[in-house]
Amino acid sequence: MFDFLIQGFGVALSPLNLGLAFLGALLGTLFGALPGIGPINGIAILMPLAYTLGLPAESALILLAGIYTGAEYGGRMSSILLNVPGDAGAVMTTLDGHPLAKQGLAGPALGLSAVSSFVGATLAILGLTLFAPLLAEVAVMFGPAEFFALMVFAFASMSVMMGKDPTKTAIGAVLGVLIGTVGVDSGTGVLRYTFGMPELYDGIDFVVMIIGLFAISEILLMLEHANRKDADGDIPPLGRVFVTLKEVLYCKGAMLRSGLIGFIIGVLPGTGASVAGAVSYTTEKRLSDKEGTFGSGDMRGLAAPESANNAAAAGSFVPMLTLGIPGSGTTAVLLGALMLYNITPGPMMFSERPEVAGGLIASLYIGNLVLLALNLPLAGVFARVLTIPRWVLVPGIAILAFVGVYQLHSDLTAIYLMLIIGVFGYLLRKLGFSLAPVILGYVLGGLMEQNLRRALSISGGEVEILWRSGISLGLWIAAAALLVLPWLLPKMMKARLGRA
Repeated sequence: MFDFLIQGFGVALSPLNLGLAFLGALLGTLFGALPGIGPINGIAILMPLAYTLGLPAESALILLAGIYTGAEYGGRMSSILLNVPGDAGAVMTTLDGHPLAKQGLAGPALGLSAVSSFVGATLAILGLTLFAPLLAEVAVMFGPAEFFALMVFAFASMSVMMGKDPTKTAIGAVLGVLIGTVGVDSGTGVLRYTFGMPELYDGIDFVVMIIGLFAISEILLMLEHANRKDADGDIPPLGRVFVTLKEVLYCKGAMLRSGLIGFIIGVLPGTGASVAGAVSYTTEKRLSDKEGTFGSGDMRGLAAPESANNAAAAGSFVPMLTLGIPGSGTTAVLLGALMLYNITPGPMMFSERPEVAGGLIASLYIGNLVLLALNLPLAGVFARVLTIPRWVLVPGIAILAFVGVYQLHSDLTAIYLMLIIGVFGYLLRKLGFSLAPVILGYVLGGLMEQNLRRALSISGGEVEILWRSGISLGLWIAAAALLVLPWLLPKMMKARLGRA
């Protein structure tokens, strides 16, 4: 089990990859600290640059994974100091983090959140090390029918758990699937949704899709809110940043419980840090809030979501590496990065490309230590990032987006398509749609179609093959339960209360 990890540390400890892990952690913290940027935009902007620089696959993935985990750390800063979440995963951090800052405890709150993030991420990385190779061995037995059923389960899980409105989540996923079908059908040669444009015969490129959907739409939102004051006020004084041992021990139960909850939720396809943060906070409030202090500056209320969202970020690598199913919107982008290098994530990657799988997991251990070392003494420096004016930030993001796409394609058509997708993403966000289901649908739709075709080819067109095996039948039942229970449970509770 640990042979791949030893080989992975050999890859991750090379001077180039150590430098990239440090750079990814630093850039990720900065991206996470800036409200609205977050890990997806950071990865989307830098992914084409990493590819065009000729970095090896394992090195590019180490850099991008460092940005992902670093952004989870950085998202807490604007949540605590300004009451503005850096990304969706940091929403619950505002509930107790900002009240602590108002009480003059901004520095200790930042220090505690860094320690909580470290604890949660460490638990999840240990879980990833232990369970990913075992799950990969099981997944080798999956055929096309089982993979199709797994993707149905992923879509059901995403519809129920991602976003506030399951209907909008499902619509977003369908839109992503439709966008993924653009181009020449590889099975029949039929043109789909190309509208007579030869530029669309190869489909919509993943990098163009990602940068347009996230970066360009974010730029448009920033321009719209250019004159709006989002924060509660100026950055409060930090004071001491290092958290005391007494404060850490006071929160140890919240950190450990929430880290475990975050890892389990992160492993489920289509969930992510926002779900983990919400579940862990409500669970910890029920268990620990005897004095009614949660929501008014309780350190346990800060430690719980911070531990959970970092654990979920590391846990989301489990389905991506072992099954080829992204555990979150950000891992969907990382999945696309692997596809740029013609690497198919899944159970065979541990045997065919152990340097990629092992190097990534080993780099998470290293990156987690680097992030703790960066975020404790340099919290005040990172906090100054929040003062960057929009007239500097917006052009900077725009330049990186345009350069990244043009370097990869050297074609103005890709630029125009990126802008069209950006406007489309902006309109979706204005209508209250989350963009993560769209990108998950885009990534999973093609894989789902391929596995459906293979399964039906094997069976000679018999549909029963899709649920004939025990594994696929279990996944179909689990998907149906996920869709029915949220609708059924409130009715059962209402009926029980009526009888009482």
